[in-house]
Amino acid sequence: MNSSIKLKQTIIIGAILLLVAFLFTRDIKGLIKPTEENGKMPSSGQVAQAAAPSTSGLSIQQTSEAAKNVINKSLATDITALENSYKGATGTEKTELAQKLAQKWDDVEQLTPSALYLEVVAEAKPTATNWLASGNKFLKAFESTQDSLAQPALLQKANTSFTKALELDKENIDAKTGLGVTIVNGLGAPMQGIAMLLEVVAKDPKNLKANMNLGLFSIKSGQFDKAIPRFNTVIATAPTPEAYFYLATALENLDKNKEAVEAYLKSKKLAANPTLSSFIDKKVAELKNKS
Repeated sequence: MNSSIKLKQTIIIGAILLLVAFLFTRDIKGLIKPTEENGKMPSSGQVAQAAAPSTSGLSIQQTSEAAKNVINKSLATDITALENSYKGATGTEKTELAQKLAQKWDDVEQLTPSALYLEVVAEAKPTATNWLASGNKFLKAFESTQDSLAQPALLQKANTSFTKALELDKENIDAKTGLGVTIVNGLGAPMQGIAMLLEVVAKDPKNLKANMNLGLFSIKSGQFDKAIPRFNTVIATAPTPEAYFYLATALENLDKNKEAVEAYLKSKKLAANPTLSSFIDKKVAELKNKS
């Protein structure tokens, strides 16, 4: 019995790691086709951010040069010109250029250089709002990249940014949520992060990020019954394909196959992604055969 539960947990944790590249991005991208006809997910390491540059250096210069290799040459030229102006600027002008560069990189979905420039802005103008923006961007970069060398540094920078935001505004729910997420993901005792996220939902029961991460942690720890209300809360406010997918995962592992099929199909409809659709079709057929 215990071995069966452990096997289920191992399978689900593997699926989470494989899907995180697209489940935390705006437009679901990065999931590759299942490698076997029975609908199993691809092996570890196969899911990657599309054409993402290595960000392990985490310096502005290194990440900028790497990112320019995967964007339109005309846009890269525009960014280079702006960066040259940034290098020669001082004071307020330099901060304003860093803000513009953060936006430029965000516009082309290169999250790490965007986050690094937001960090520059926060250091020059240390407000809770600026540190929160920096933390959110570093966290999003962490969740999107498959660069195992960059992930710890991105998570640490997110943690530092959220910590500084909280020092300036101790009641900032978004900063507390972000800090809790970084802790749950490895920067401290997981239960410390969970306690922070529970504190957030006590004050803001419909908080999307806190509920989503509490649901994910419940799945990772095999507490599928606790995951379901978390994802239902997210869905009631913002019905996203990732929320439905994880809800389906939890339901499937509780042998609630009919409900799982319904949730998988809603995820498929919202995502409108051919690769995900193929995987879900095979998953649905598998679950219907069990009924």
